[in-house]
Amino acid sequence: MMKYKLAGVWTVLILLFFNSCEKESGEGGTSIITGKVVTREYNGNFTVLRDIYPAAKEDVYIIYGDNVDEVYGDEMETDWNGRYEFNYLQKGKYIIYAYSKDSTLDYTVTSKKIAIIREVEITGKNQSVVVPDIYILK
Repeated sequence: MMKYKLAGVWTVLILLFFNSCEKESGEGGTSIITGKVVTREYNGNFTVLRDIYPAAKEDVYIIYGDNVDEVYGDEMETDWNGRYEFNYLQKGKYIIYAYSKDSTLDYTVTSKKIAIIREVEITGKNQSVVVPDIYILK
């Protein structure tokens, strides 16, 4: 009887070991994703570009995996130069996004914003992936 219990324990441990080797997108790795958010400031009806500058203190979100319908996995705020960095990531696909005004909406009626999305992939360990700039409207 003891022989069968030990065999069952070993079977469970072996299964756990092999399942834990297959890691999905997300935290726990050695790679990073970095990027920058840039503000394009327009007049009220988006016909005149007033200024372009780094988007300081803007929230940037990451989704682990490539499912756009997922709720974000983490968020961070950009620094004074509009830069952000997500650390300790596994190999896999990621979605990075920030919210922007939509130039097609009337902001006297609505305050709805849209997500500006960038899809990136980490293909190995110890990678530093730079995301193309995310431009938001203000």
